Amino acid sequence: MDLKELQNIKQRYNIVGNCDALNRALDIALQVAPTDLSVLIIGESGVGKEIIPRVIHDNSPRKREKYFAINCGAIPKGTIDSELFGHEKGSFTGAIGESEGYFGIANKGTLFLDEVGELPLSTQKQLLRVLETGEYIRVGGQEIRKTDVRIVAATNVNIRKAISEGRFREDLYYRLNTIPIQMPPLRDRGEDIVLLFRLFAMQMSEKYHFPRIQLTENAKQVLMKYKWPGNVRQLKNITEQMSILSNNRTIDVDDLLKYVPMNEESTELATIQPQAGGSRTYESEREMLFKILYEMRGNVSDLRREINSLRKQIDEGQMTAPSGRQLVEGGTNMPVAYRNNMQSMDYAQEIAEPENLNIAALNKKALEMALERCGGNRKKAAEMMGISDRTLYRRLKEFGIR
Repeated sequence: MDLKELQNIKQRYNIVGNCDALNRALDIALQVAPTDLSVLIIGESGVGKEIIPRVIHDNSPRKREKYFAINCGAIPKGTIDSELFGHEKGSFTGAIGESEGYFGIANKGTLFLDEVGELPLSTQKQLLRVLETGEYIRVGGQEIRKTDVRIVAATNVNIRKAISEGRFREDLYYRLNTIPIQMPPLRDRGEDIVLLFRLFAMQMSEKYHFPRIQLTENAKQVLMKYKWPGNVRQLKNITEQMSILSNNRTIDVDDLLKYVPMNEESTELATIQPQAGGSRTYESEREMLFKILYEMRGNVSDLRREINSLRKQIDEGQMTAPSGRQLVEGGTNMPVAYRNNMQSMDYAQEIAEPENLNIAALNKKALEMALERCGGNRKKAAEMMGISDRTLYRRLKEFGIR
Protein backbone atom coordinates (compact mmCIF):
# COMPACT_ATOMS: atom_id res chain seq x y z
CA MET A 1 0.00 0.00 0.00
CA ASP A 2 1.47 3.35 -1.05
CA LEU A 3 1.78 6.30 1.31
CA LYS A 4 -1.00 8.33 -0.35
CA GLU A 5 -3.53 5.50 0.00
CA LEU A 6 -2.50 5.01 3.62
CA GLN A 7 -3.00 8.70 4.42
CA ASN A 8 -6.43 8.66 2.74
CA ILE A 9 -7.50 5.76 4.96
CA LYS A 10 -6.27 7.55 8.09
CA GLN A 11 -8.10 10.75 7.18
CA ARG A 12 -11.32 8.88 6.38
CA TYR A 13 -11.39 7.07 9.73
CA ASN A 14 -9.72 9.79 11.83
CA ILE A 15 -6.74 7.55 12.60
CA VAL A 16 -3.76 9.38 14.11
CA GLY A 17 -0.27 7.89 14.09
CA ASN A 18 2.62 6.84 11.88
CA CYS A 19 4.21 3.92 13.73
CA ASP A 20 5.14 0.90 11.62
CA ALA A 21 2.96 -1.55 13.59
CA LEU A 22 -0.16 0.58 13.06
CA ASN A 23 0.58 1.01 9.36
CA ARG A 24 1.12 -2.74 9.05
CA ALA A 25 -2.26 -3.48 10.66
CA LEU A 26 -4.04 -1.11 8.25
CA ASP A 27 -2.17 -2.60 5.30
CA ILE A 28 -3.29 -6.15 6.20
CA ALA A 29 -6.87 -4.95 6.71
CA LEU A 30 -6.99 -3.47 3.20
CA GLN A 31 -5.39 -6.56 1.64
CA VAL A 32 -7.87 -8.97 3.27
CA ALA A 33 -10.94 -6.74 2.72
CA PRO A 34 -11.81 -8.02 -0.82
CA THR A 35 -11.89 -11.63 0.44
CA ASP A 36 -14.30 -13.48 2.74
CA LEU A 37 -11.59 -14.83 5.03
CA SER A 38 -12.16 -14.64 8.79
CA VAL A 39 -10.03 -12.11 10.64
CA LEU A 40 -8.94 -12.12 14.29
CA ILE A 41 -7.80 -8.78 15.70
CA ILE A 42 -5.54 -9.13 18.73
CA GLY A 43 -4.67 -6.32 21.08
CA GLU A 44 -5.01 -4.90 24.56
CA SER A 45 -8.13 -3.10 25.73
CA GLY A 46 -8.29 0.47 24.53
CA VAL A 47 -5.95 0.22 21.52
CA GLY A 48 -8.68 0.93 18.97
CA LYS A 49 -9.40 -2.56 17.61
CA GLU A 50 -12.89 -1.46 16.53
CA ILE A 51 -11.46 0.60 13.64
CA ILE A 52 -10.10 -2.43 11.74
CA PRO A 53 -13.40 -4.28 11.07
CA ARG A 54 -14.95 -1.02 9.87
CA VAL A 55 -12.05 -0.56 7.42
CA ILE A 56 -12.44 -4.16 6.24
CA HIS A 57 -16.20 -3.89 5.70
CA ASP A 58 -16.11 -0.52 3.94
CA ASN A 59 -13.49 -1.74 1.49
CA SER A 60 -15.09 -5.12 0.78
CA PRO A 61 -17.72 -6.24 -1.78
CA ARG A 62 -20.17 -6.26 1.18
CA LYS A 63 -19.83 -2.52 1.86
CA ARG A 64 -23.42 -1.81 0.78
CA GLU A 65 -24.77 -4.50 3.13
CA LYS A 66 -25.34 -4.33 6.88
CA TYR A 67 -22.56 -4.09 9.44
CA PHE A 68 -23.04 -4.93 13.12
CA ALA A 69 -20.55 -4.59 15.98
CA ILE A 70 -21.39 -6.90 18.90
CA ASN A 71 -19.69 -6.86 22.30
CA CYS A 72 -19.87 -10.55 23.26
CA GLY A 73 -18.76 -9.84 26.82
CA ALA A 74 -21.63 -7.41 27.45
CA ILE A 75 -24.42 -9.86 26.58
CA PRO A 76 -25.61 -12.08 29.47
CA LYS A 77 -24.79 -15.76 29.11
CA GLY A 78 -28.47 -16.75 29.17
CA THR A 79 -29.39 -14.60 26.17
CA ILE A 80 -26.26 -14.68 24.00
CA ASP A 81 -27.53 -17.54 21.78
CA SER A 82 -30.83 -15.75 21.20
CA GLU A 83 -29.03 -12.49 20.38
CA LEU A 84 -26.73 -14.13 17.86
CA PHE A 85 -28.86 -16.86 16.30
CA GLY A 86 -32.42 -15.71 17.03
CA HIS A 87 -35.26 -17.62 18.69
CA GLU A 88 -38.70 -19.03 18.02
CA LYS A 89 -41.88 -17.70 19.60
CA GLY A 90 -42.41 -19.19 23.07
CA SER A 91 -38.95 -20.79 23.20
CA PHE A 92 -38.34 -19.20 26.62
CA THR A 93 -40.03 -16.86 29.07
CA GLY A 94 -40.47 -13.48 27.42
CA ALA A 95 -40.13 -14.78 23.85
CA ILE A 96 -43.44 -13.28 22.72
CA GLY A 97 -42.40 -13.33 19.07
CA GLU A 98 -39.76 -14.59 16.68
CA SER A 99 -36.30 -13.07 16.41
CA GLU A 100 -33.93 -13.27 13.47
CA GLY A 101 -30.79 -12.76 15.54
CA TYR A 102 -27.69 -11.02 14.23
CA PHE A 103 -26.74 -13.85 11.90
CA GLY A 104 -30.13 -13.62 10.24
CA ILE A 105 -30.32 -9.84 10.04
CA ALA A 106 -26.73 -9.41 8.83
CA ASN A 107 -27.04 -11.91 5.96
CA LYS A 108 -24.69 -10.83 3.13
CA GLY A 109 -23.07 -8.33 5.50
CA THR A 110 -20.37 -8.26 8.17
CA LEU A 111 -20.44 -9.10 11.89
CA PHE A 112 -17.76 -7.77 14.22
CA LEU A 113 -17.59 -9.99 17.31
CA ASP A 114 -15.69 -7.97 19.91
CA GLU A 115 -14.34 -9.78 23.00
CA VAL A 116 -15.00 -13.12 21.33
CA GLY A 117 -12.94 -14.80 24.06
CA GLU A 118 -15.82 -14.19 26.50
CA LEU A 119 -18.27 -16.43 24.60
CA PRO A 120 -19.58 -19.49 26.50
CA LEU A 121 -18.37 -22.86 25.19
CA SER A 122 -21.85 -23.82 24.01
CA THR A 123 -22.05 -20.67 21.90
CA GLN A 124 -18.54 -21.25 20.57
CA LYS A 125 -19.70 -24.60 19.20
CA GLN A 126 -22.56 -22.99 17.27
CA LEU A 127 -20.30 -20.21 16.01
CA LEU A 128 -17.86 -22.79 14.67
CA ARG A 129 -20.69 -24.45 12.76
CA VAL A 130 -21.72 -21.15 11.18
CA LEU A 131 -18.14 -20.43 10.14
CA GLU A 132 -17.69 -23.86 8.57
CA THR A 133 -21.08 -24.44 6.92
CA GLY A 134 -23.03 -21.19 7.14
CA GLU A 135 -25.78 -23.09 9.00
CA TYR A 136 -27.39 -22.38 12.36
CA ILE A 137 -30.55 -23.17 14.33
CA ARG A 138 -32.61 -20.67 16.28
CA VAL A 139 -33.13 -21.14 20.02
CA GLY A 140 -36.18 -23.35 20.42
CA GLY A 141 -36.26 -24.20 16.72
CA GLN A 142 -35.44 -27.23 14.62
CA GLU A 143 -35.20 -25.79 11.14
CA ILE A 144 -31.67 -25.41 9.81
CA ARG A 145 -31.13 -21.90 8.47
CA LYS A 146 -28.46 -20.56 6.15
CA THR A 147 -26.57 -17.30 6.34
CA ASP A 148 -23.74 -15.66 4.41
CA VAL A 149 -21.96 -13.45 6.93
CA ARG A 150 -18.37 -12.22 7.02
CA ILE A 151 -16.93 -12.63 10.54
CA VAL A 152 -14.31 -10.30 12.00
CA ALA A 153 -13.49 -11.05 15.64
CA ALA A 154 -11.38 -9.31 18.26
CA THR A 155 -10.04 -10.23 21.68
CA ASN A 156 -7.88 -8.73 24.41
CA VAL A 157 -7.33 -12.04 26.25
CA ASN A 158 -4.60 -14.60 25.75
CA ILE A 159 -6.50 -17.10 23.62
CA ARG A 160 -3.81 -19.77 23.83
CA LYS A 161 -3.94 -19.61 27.61
CA ALA A 162 -7.75 -19.77 27.48
CA ILE A 163 -7.47 -22.89 25.28
CA SER A 164 -5.10 -24.59 27.74
CA GLU A 165 -7.55 -23.78 30.57
CA GLY A 166 -10.49 -25.21 28.62
CA ARG A 167 -12.27 -21.85 28.24
CA PHE A 168 -11.93 -21.56 24.46
CA ARG A 169 -12.20 -24.10 21.67
CA GLU A 170 -8.95 -24.68 19.82
CA ASP A 171 -10.72 -25.50 16.52
CA LEU A 172 -12.67 -22.23 16.70
CA TYR A 173 -9.46 -20.30 17.35
CA TYR A 174 -7.82 -21.64 14.19
CA ARG A 175 -11.01 -21.00 12.21
CA LEU A 176 -11.19 -17.38 13.36
CA ASN A 177 -7.46 -16.81 13.09
CA THR A 178 -7.23 -17.27 9.33
CA ILE A 179 -5.84 -13.75 9.04
CA PRO A 180 -4.45 -12.36 12.33
CA ILE A 181 -4.04 -8.61 12.79
CA GLN A 182 -2.02 -7.36 15.77
CA MET A 183 -2.89 -3.90 17.06
CA PRO A 184 0.09 -2.31 18.87
CA PRO A 185 -0.26 -1.03 22.45
CA LEU A 186 0.12 2.71 22.88
CA ARG A 187 3.42 2.36 24.76
CA ASP A 188 5.02 0.95 21.58
CA ARG A 189 3.85 3.76 19.30
CA GLY A 190 6.49 6.35 20.22
CA GLU A 191 5.70 9.86 18.96
CA ASP A 192 2.14 8.80 18.12
CA ILE A 193 1.43 9.41 21.81
CA VAL A 194 2.18 13.13 21.42
CA LEU A 195 0.15 13.33 18.21
CA LEU A 196 -2.85 11.74 19.92
CA PHE A 197 -2.49 14.06 22.90
CA ARG A 198 -2.52 17.03 20.53
CA LEU A 199 -5.67 15.71 18.80
CA PHE A 200 -7.58 15.16 22.06
CA ALA A 201 -6.50 18.57 23.42
CA MET A 202 -7.67 20.27 20.22
CA GLN A 203 -11.03 18.46 20.37
CA MET A 204 -11.57 19.63 23.96
CA SER A 205 -10.61 23.18 23.04
CA GLU A 206 -13.02 23.29 20.11
CA LYS A 207 -15.85 21.69 22.06
CA TYR A 208 -15.67 23.87 25.18
CA HIS A 209 -14.11 27.03 23.68
CA PHE A 210 -11.10 27.49 25.89
CA PRO A 211 -7.36 27.68 25.07
CA ARG A 212 -5.78 24.40 24.06
CA ILE A 213 -3.28 22.82 26.45
CA GLN A 214 0.23 22.14 25.15
CA LEU A 215 3.18 20.10 26.39
CA THR A 216 6.73 21.23 27.05
CA GLU A 217 9.49 19.14 25.49
CA ASN A 218 10.32 17.51 28.83
CA ALA A 219 6.65 16.70 29.42
CA LYS A 220 6.49 15.03 26.00
CA GLN A 221 9.36 12.74 26.99
CA VAL A 222 7.60 11.75 30.22
CA LEU A 223 4.40 11.09 28.29
CA MET A 224 6.21 8.76 25.85
CA LYS A 225 8.02 6.85 28.61
CA TYR A 226 4.86 5.99 30.53
CA LYS A 227 3.51 2.47 29.85
CA TRP A 228 -0.18 3.41 29.30
CA PRO A 229 -1.99 0.31 30.62
CA GLY A 230 -5.31 1.81 29.44
CA ASN A 231 -3.83 2.67 26.02
CA VAL A 232 -5.52 5.28 23.80
CA ARG A 233 -8.63 5.40 25.97
CA GLN A 234 -6.56 6.27 29.03
CA LEU A 235 -4.59 8.94 27.16
CA LYS A 236 -7.84 10.53 26.03
CA ASN A 237 -9.22 10.55 29.58
CA ILE A 238 -6.07 12.11 31.01
CA THR A 239 -5.95 14.76 28.27
CA GLU A 240 -9.56 15.68 29.00
CA GLN A 241 -8.84 15.86 32.73
CA MET A 242 -5.90 18.21 32.21
CA SER A 243 -7.88 20.33 29.76
CA ILE A 244 -10.55 20.94 32.40
CA LEU A 245 -8.64 20.90 35.69
CA SER A 246 -5.23 22.39 34.90
CA ASN A 247 -4.81 26.10 35.53
CA ASN A 248 -1.81 26.19 33.19
CA ARG A 249 -2.31 25.91 29.44
CA THR A 250 1.34 24.90 28.98
CA ILE A 251 1.80 21.57 30.73
CA ASP A 252 5.25 20.99 32.20
CA VAL A 253 6.55 17.88 33.95
CA ASP A 254 5.23 18.92 37.37
CA ASP A 255 1.75 19.47 35.97
CA LEU A 256 1.84 16.20 34.05
CA LEU A 257 2.92 14.12 37.04
CA LYS A 258 -0.31 15.06 38.83
CA TYR A 259 -2.10 12.86 36.32
CA VAL A 260 0.43 10.10 35.54
CA PRO A 261 2.47 8.07 38.09
CA MET A 262 5.73 9.48 39.43
CA ASN A 263 7.51 6.36 38.15
CA GLU A 264 7.57 6.79 34.37
CA GLU A 265 8.02 3.05 33.87
CA SER A 266 5.02 2.15 36.03
CA THR A 267 1.92 0.52 34.59
CA GLU A 268 -0.23 1.77 37.46
CA LEU A 269 -2.99 4.29 36.81
CA ALA A 270 -2.64 7.80 38.16
CA THR A 271 -5.01 9.27 40.72
CA ILE A 272 -6.01 12.93 40.91
CA GLN A 273 -4.50 14.46 44.01
CA PRO A 274 -6.94 15.85 46.63
CA GLN A 275 -7.21 19.61 47.06
CA ALA A 276 -4.87 21.17 49.62
CA GLY A 277 -6.41 21.77 53.02
CA GLY A 278 -8.62 18.71 52.97
CA SER A 279 -9.13 17.11 56.35
CA ARG A 280 -9.16 13.56 55.05
CA THR A 281 -7.91 11.56 52.10
CA TYR A 282 -9.26 8.29 50.71
CA GLU A 283 -7.55 5.38 49.07
CA SER A 284 -9.99 5.55 46.20
CA GLU A 285 -13.27 7.08 45.14
CA ARG A 286 -14.85 3.69 45.77
CA GLU A 287 -13.93 3.85 49.46
CA MET A 288 -15.41 7.35 49.66
CA LEU A 289 -18.61 6.25 47.96
CA PHE A 290 -19.18 3.33 50.32
CA LYS A 291 -18.46 5.59 53.30
CA ILE A 292 -21.19 8.00 52.08
CA LEU A 293 -23.56 5.07 51.67
CA TYR A 294 -22.78 3.80 55.16
CA GLU A 295 -23.41 7.22 56.71
CA MET A 296 -26.63 7.58 54.73
CA ARG A 297 -27.92 4.29 56.10
CA GLY A 298 -27.17 5.55 59.61
CA ASN A 299 -29.15 8.74 59.00
CA VAL A 300 -32.07 6.71 57.65
CA SER A 301 -32.01 4.49 60.74
CA ASP A 302 -32.19 7.56 63.01
CA LEU A 303 -35.11 8.91 60.99
CA ARG A 304 -36.94 5.58 61.28
CA ARG A 305 -36.51 5.52 65.08
CA GLU A 306 -37.92 9.05 65.38
CA ILE A 307 -40.93 8.17 63.23
CA ASN A 308 -41.62 5.02 65.30
CA SER A 309 -41.46 7.09 68.48
CA LEU A 310 -43.95 9.64 67.12
CA ARG A 311 -46.33 6.92 65.92
CA LYS A 312 -46.16 5.27 69.34
CA GLN A 313 -47.12 8.53 71.02
CA ILE A 314 -50.03 8.97 68.62
CA ASP A 315 -51.22 5.39 69.17
CA GLU A 316 -51.15 5.91 72.94
CA GLY A 317 -53.01 9.23 72.63
CA GLN A 318 -50.12 11.15 74.18
CA MET A 319 -49.73 13.84 71.50
CA THR A 320 -51.72 17.02 71.99
CA ALA A 321 -52.99 19.62 69.59
CA PRO A 322 -52.16 23.30 70.14
CA SER A 323 -55.52 23.64 71.95
CA GLY A 324 -54.36 21.12 74.55
CA ARG A 325 -56.77 18.38 73.42
CA GLN A 326 -55.45 14.86 73.08
CA LEU A 327 -55.46 13.47 69.54
CA VAL A 328 -57.05 10.09 69.05
CA GLU A 329 -56.22 8.46 65.72
CA GLY A 330 -59.36 8.07 63.65
CA GLY A 331 -61.32 10.35 66.03
CA THR A 332 -63.59 13.11 64.81
CA ASN A 333 -61.70 15.69 66.83
CA MET A 334 -58.44 15.14 64.92
CA PRO A 335 -57.70 18.15 62.69
CA VAL A 336 -57.09 17.54 58.98
CA ALA A 337 -53.53 18.84 59.24
CA TYR A 338 -52.67 16.18 61.82
CA ARG A 339 -54.22 13.42 59.72
CA ASN A 340 -52.15 14.63 56.78
CA ASN A 341 -49.05 14.62 58.96
CA MET A 342 -49.73 11.01 59.91
CA GLN A 343 -49.97 10.08 56.22
CA SER A 344 -46.65 11.85 55.63
CA MET A 345 -45.16 9.78 58.48
CA ASP A 346 -46.41 6.60 56.84
CA TYR A 347 -44.67 7.61 53.62
CA ALA A 348 -41.48 8.59 55.44
CA GLN A 349 -41.54 5.25 57.26
CA GLU A 350 -41.78 3.48 53.93
CA ILE A 351 -38.86 5.25 52.28
CA ALA A 352 -36.77 4.96 55.45
CA GLU A 353 -36.74 1.16 55.38
CA PRO A 354 -33.22 -0.01 54.48
CA GLU A 355 -34.52 -2.56 52.01
CA ASN A 356 -36.26 0.24 50.08
CA LEU A 357 -33.12 2.36 49.91
CA ASN A 358 -32.35 2.73 46.20
CA ILE A 359 -28.61 2.35 45.69
CA ALA A 360 -28.75 1.82 41.93
CA ALA A 361 -27.51 5.36 41.34
CA LEU A 362 -24.63 4.81 43.76
CA ASN A 363 -23.72 1.51 42.09
CA LYS A 364 -23.72 3.24 38.72
CA LYS A 365 -21.50 6.03 40.03
CA ALA A 366 -19.09 3.51 41.58
CA LEU A 367 -18.86 1.69 38.24
CA GLU A 368 -18.22 4.93 36.33
CA MET A 369 -15.52 5.94 38.83
CA ALA A 370 -13.83 2.53 38.61
CA LEU A 371 -13.82 2.66 34.80
CA GLU A 372 -12.42 6.19 34.80
CA ARG A 373 -9.77 5.23 37.35
CA CYS A 374 -8.75 2.25 35.20
CA GLY A 375 -8.65 4.21 31.99
CA GLY A 376 -11.65 2.34 30.63
CA ASN A 377 -10.07 -1.09 31.19
CA ARG A 378 -13.07 -3.21 32.18
CA LYS A 379 -11.04 -6.14 33.50
CA LYS A 380 -9.09 -3.88 35.88
CA ALA A 381 -12.30 -2.08 36.88
CA ALA A 382 -13.91 -5.42 37.73
CA GLU A 383 -10.91 -6.38 39.89
CA MET A 384 -11.04 -3.00 41.66
CA MET A 385 -14.73 -3.43 42.47
CA GLY A 386 -14.31 -7.06 43.52
CA ILE A 387 -16.74 -8.42 40.93
CA SER A 388 -16.41 -10.79 37.96
CA ASP A 389 -15.96 -9.58 34.38
CA ARG A 390 -19.39 -10.91 33.44
CA THR A 391 -21.07 -9.10 36.36
CA LEU A 392 -19.39 -5.87 35.29
CA TYR A 393 -20.55 -6.31 31.68
CA ARG A 394 -24.08 -7.00 32.91
CA ARG A 395 -24.07 -3.82 34.96
CA LEU A 396 -22.70 -1.82 32.00
CA LYS A 397 -25.69 -2.93 29.95
CA GLU A 398 -28.11 -2.44 32.85
CA PHE A 399 -26.98 1.14 33.48
CA GLY A 400 -26.54 1.98 29.78
CA ILE A 401 -22.82 2.79 30.17
CA ARG A 402 -20.86 2.66 26.92
